Amino acid sequence: MPLGSETSGITVAIHQPEHLPWLGFFDKIRQAELFVVLDHVQYRRRYYQNRNRIRAAQGAVWLTVPVHVKGRYDQPINEVRIDNEGNPRWREKCWNNVVHNYKKAPYFHDHAPFFEGLYQKDWDRLVDLNEAIIRYLLSALGIPARLVRSSRLASEAEKGELMLDICRKVGATTYLSGISGKDYLDPGRFAEHNIKLAFQEFHHPIYRQLYEPFVPCLSSIDLLFNYGPASLDVIKGVGVETMTHVFE
Repeated sequence: MPLGSETSGITVAIHQPEHLPWLGFFDKIRQAELFVVLDHVQYRRRYYQNRNRIRAAQGAVWLTVPVHVKGRYDQPINEVRIDNEGNPRWREKCWNNVVHNYKKAPYFHDHAPFFEGLYQKDWDRLVDLNEAIIRYLLSALGIPARLVRSSRLASEAEKGELMLDICRKVGATTYLSGISGKDYLDPGRFAEHNIKLAFQEFHHPIYRQLYEPFVPCLSSIDLLFNYGPASLDVIKGVGVETMTHVFE
């Protein structure tokens, strides 16, 4: 039975599990009932799957999880292991960086216990770490979407056909794609299966950060620590200015 078959209509979003994801990631999920964690596709090096940026006084700085990639360039995301042996202090460094840069943020202490515990735990696979963060941030932001990993769905399709196959397996009636999906998705193929194809248009909000000038496209924890329970409204563009550019 498809995961969405118990409902009359279900909007599905699909994306690779990013590390400490940015606002556009959660803007897409907030518009869906089901989020498919695309964890069985090839890991992308030097991207946002094992790192993201936070705000520091001097600008944006990276928080990076070291992973084993040498000789494993074709490995799927769900097999990527964290390099705890070669970089045993990565958790300590990340947590200290978060504390140093956000300890004065209005809502930092509301969420500090989770992140302190997160960085005290022994993590083996990157996907497990990322999913734990995503689930926490969804809860903190007040986004009720359900999650399922694509590796559970046993799809061997690729690119646009992969998105379609996943949507069929979970009983989607609407697939919400990122704007770049216009380059590779075939609307006719989705129409053949009575699935509506929609595209996210995310206009990045301009909000108050601890330092100026404003820096967009940071990890969502930057917004959460500064706006707390009002963060979801900011993501929606409520009460703030937004940038005119549509972000992918």
